[in-house]
Amino acid sequence: MLQWFATLAVRYSRAIVAAWLVFLVVCGSFAVKLPAVLQDHGLRVEGDYARTKQILAADFHIPDEPVILLFENKNPLSPQRFHLEIAGMLRRVEQVNGIREVISPWTREGMLQEKAAYALLVLDTPARETQKVLDDIRSLFPDNDRLAVSMTGKPVVQEDVNRTSHADLTQAEMIGVPLAFIILWIAFGGFISSMIPVVVGLIGVIGTMGIMYGLGTRLELSIFVLNVIPMVGLALSIDFALMLVSRFREELRRHPLPKALGIAMSTAGRAVFFSALCVYLGLAGTLFIRMPIFNSVAIGAMIVLTVSLLLTFTLVPALLVLAGGRLQAEGRGRRIVRSSLWAALSAYVMRRPVLMGTLASVALLVCLLPLARMEMTVPDATSLPRHYESRQTAERFAAYFSPPTVSQVYMVAEAGQIHPDRNDWLAVYDLAERLRLSPGVLRVETVFDRLSLTPGQLHMITQNAELKKRFGPLLEPFVQGNRMLIAVTLNGGPSSKTAIDWARKWGAEEELSSRLSIQVGGEPKYQQEVYDEIRTKLKYVFLFVFGSNFLVLFLAFRSLWIPLKTILMNLLSLGASFGILVWIFQDGRFGLEPTSIAIMIPVFIFGLTFGISMDYGVFLLSRIYEIYLRTKDNERSVLEGLTITSKIISSAAAIMIAVTAPFAWGGVAGVKQLGIGIAAAILIDATIVRMMLVPSLMKLLGRWNWWAP
Repeated sequence: MLQWFATLAVRYSRAIVAAWLVFLVVCGSFAVKLPAVLQDHGLRVEGDYARTKQILAADFHIPDEPVILLFENKNPLSPQRFHLEIAGMLRRVEQVNGIREVISPWTREGMLQEKAAYALLVLDTPARETQKVLDDIRSLFPDNDRLAVSMTGKPVVQEDVNRTSHADLTQAEMIGVPLAFIILWIAFGGFISSMIPVVVGLIGVIGTMGIMYGLGTRLELSIFVLNVIPMVGLALSIDFALMLVSRFREELRRHPLPKALGIAMSTAGRAVFFSALCVYLGLAGTLFIRMPIFNSVAIGAMIVLTVSLLLTFTLVPALLVLAGGRLQAEGRGRRIVRSSLWAALSAYVMRRPVLMGTLASVALLVCLLPLARMEMTVPDATSLPRHYESRQTAERFAAYFSPPTVSQVYMVAEAGQIHPDRNDWLAVYDLAERLRLSPGVLRVETVFDRLSLTPGQLHMITQNAELKKRFGPLLEPFVQGNRMLIAVTLNGGPSSKTAIDWARKWGAEEELSSRLSIQVGGEPKYQQEVYDEIRTKLKYVFLFVFGSNFLVLFLAFRSLWIPLKTILMNLLSLGASFGILVWIFQDGRFGLEPTSIAIMIPVFIFGLTFGISMDYGVFLLSRIYEIYLRTKDNERSVLEGLTITSKIISSAAAIMIAVTAPFAWGGVAGVKQLGIGIAAAILIDATIVRMMLVPSLMKLLGRWNWWAP
């Protein structure tokens, strides 16, 4: 089948190139629009938190992710003047298009202090139009030293993350693409051979971004798509093309062009196919986690993988045909040097398998040690650099109104009937008393506390039209129809174990009341649902990825031990990369701010890198297996396969690192962690694992490598 692509390229090379140029032009015109259709991070679950959030916004006017407008009395102004300045500012803000509601500091208790106050702005625009509304609000900020006004909140933070992610992508491409070309030039020693993989990589990324724009007009896409597609697309497209070009040049020294291309497609092309299949399966595994962030990133990565594979099997052969003579001239005098440095290193490893295997194991163990203290967190404003206004405002807002040592949970108690009776209100009162006795609860606030009412008095007010009209405005913040709001203040921040465990326990209490339906919301509940969704679904991700990759490798190499060994080696390299992430980010190495690992990053690194690591493993094992089928000599096949592929694997790994590591200089903490994590995993896999541990184990196992029941 793969040789058919070689035949197609020989006959229709110019038509294939023309078709891909049309694809590039069409998709490129849409690719530049991709940032406009991307939304927030997409790290959320459709659970109790989402349902409670809707109830809070619709019934109790507690807005869903509002913009926080922070006012600070810097001069200081008198209380009266401070209030007048705030009121004037809010009147101007109310005129901004795209704002549905303004909740002033006088609306609720606790929003106004002597030196600071805040208002909440509820936006009424799609996520892609948020920036214009925020810019219009900023243009109204007073230009004086009497009143300091700044903005934060999830929409503002997310807008900064989106803008920074776009800048991170531009910076990474400016570094990664030229660096990848230099690596290819060193590996091939020729301009054309080096340009083919780079051109293929750029077409793959631009084309996929155009396709994703079309999907983004219909589906919710995470902002992480903007970083993952170029990162994965460039790496895979260039690596796949590198393998094919390298094998073609090798065969071109011994055979005419059509035959050389056919052999390259049936050998290197086969390795590329199985590598891509392993990457597909690694990405598909993340779809078990039901969150937009994982689903959209997995879909985007699978599309760029598909485009990369099609480019490798069509455009690369066509370009090789068109440049065949020049490639032959570039490769003249270059041969597989078995006495080279790679051959010497390979022979050294094979002569001392126990020593080299032990050294590799110790190195991996050292990298694994920090993994035991990994701390994961849901990203917030602290994922931005310190100098960003949205982060600074969030920190000042917390200092004034929301200390990091406490968190807020909202519970909505709903009676089973439209008109609650006295027993329903008594059940709410009893629930509040039980909550007060719960460990970790600092304060419980209900309408009974705010207005000093008993359940009987509340029932009387809600049943009497005159009393309801009189006291209704006082009841509205806590009572809406048959629903009552209970505000619970917990000891511990929203991401603390105490708050998350509390939200999990009380959210799972189905028998809190025989008369009431209870919904739990608030930031601790959100974080608990995110943690639990990832934690409970990881086992399915692991089982699917391990099982499917084992089956693919078993079919590829007809061996039982090689798939098991390859999967184990991948896990070791991934675990070591996670340990390096902890050592760098949690400990604040190299001048970085100490920070926990963003909860989605280990999942991304596993889903992306597990399959990508298979790329090198399959390429190495394919060459060893090819030689073993010819010689039936395990040691010779391992030594020759390692010698022949070491340079290509090293070059491919260097390219992968070149296009992922530049994200380490980005502004968003999660993007930094993703770039460094993938680069570390690839570096460990291509050096310690593929060049030391794998050949050592294959030498020790001997013919058992190829045993199958």
